[in-house]
Amino acid sequence: MEPPGLVVHGEAAPFSTALRSLLNNPQYSDVCFVVGQERQEVFAHRCLLACRCNFFQRLLGPKLGPGMPSPVVLSTVPVEAFLAVLEFLYTNSVRLHRCSVLEVLTAAVEYGLEELRELCLEFVVKVLDVELVCEALQVAVTFGLGPLQDCCIAFIEAHSQEALRTRGFLELSAPALLPLLRSDKLCVDEAELVLAARSWARVGAAVLERPVAEVAAPVVRELRLALLAPAELSALEEQNQREPLIPVEQIVEAWKCHALRRGDAARGAPCRRRRGTLPREHHCFLDLPFK
Repeated sequence: MEPPGLVVHGEAAPFSTALRSLLNNPQYSDVCFVVGQERQEVFAHRCLLACRCNFFQRLLGPKLGPGMPSPVVLSTVPVEAFLAVLEFLYTNSVRLHRCSVLEVLTAAVEYGLEELRELCLEFVVKVLDVELVCEALQVAVTFGLGPLQDCCIAFIEAHSQEALRTRGFLELSAPALLPLLRSDKLCVDEAELVLAARSWARVGAAVLERPVAEVAAPVVRELRLALLAPAELSALEEQNQREPLIPVEQIVEAWKCHALRRGDAARGAPCRRRRGTLPREHHCFLDLPFK
C-alpha cells in the first residue's frame, strides 16, 4: 500500500496578498452589496463568503441563472466595518482601528464570526480609554459579552469622574448604566453621581420623548441618597420638585436614615459608601462602611 502523502505548505504571505487584491474588486466578482447609510457598492465573491461564513451562506443562497444577481442591501452596517469583515474572510487577518473597532465587533457578533470577535475584543481591551469605554460597555451589555463588560466597569471604576463626562455615558442604555450605579468601587462622590444621572436622564428623555422621571425610573433606586448631607438632600428635594427625577419615597427613606441616625433605618435606602464617597459628618453612624 502506498504510504500517505505529506502535506507541505507554501508561503502564506503571497497567498494572503493575492486574496487581498480581490477585496472590493469588481473583476471576477459575482455579488454586489449596497452597504451603510451611504449605500456604497461593495463587490465580493459568493463562493468565498459562503465557505467562510454561515451567515453569508444563508444570505446568498444558491446562485440562480447567469450574470450578476441583484445587489444585497445591508443598510445597518457601516462601510468601513463591512470592509474589515471582508478583509478577515478573504485573508484571515484584519487591520483594526480604535475609531471603528466596536462597529467591526458588532458585525462579527451578528455574522457569527467568533474568531474575528475575539480579535476585536483583544484589541478593544488594549486601546480602551475614557472616550471609548462607555461605548464599549454598551456593546458588551447589548451582546452579552461578559468579560468585556467586566473590563469596562473596572476601567470606569478607576476613571469615574472622567468617564461620567463623556458623550458615551449619556448615551448608555438603562441596562448598561445599572451595573455602574450598583458598584461600590466608583471613584466619585454621590452628589456628582446624582448630577450625572440627571444629565443622563435628560438626554434619554429628549431622545425618547418621555418624561425625565420615567426614563430614570429603572436606575435611580441605585443612587445612595443617605450618603448626602442634610443640606444636600434638601437642595436635591427642592430640585426634584421642579424637575422630578427621584421618587419621593426614596428621598423620604434617606431622611429616615438621618432622623434615626442609623444606616439601616430604612429598607431601600442604601448607605454603603463608594470608593470615591467624600466624608461627611453624618457618616459616622452608617452601619455599612466601604470595604
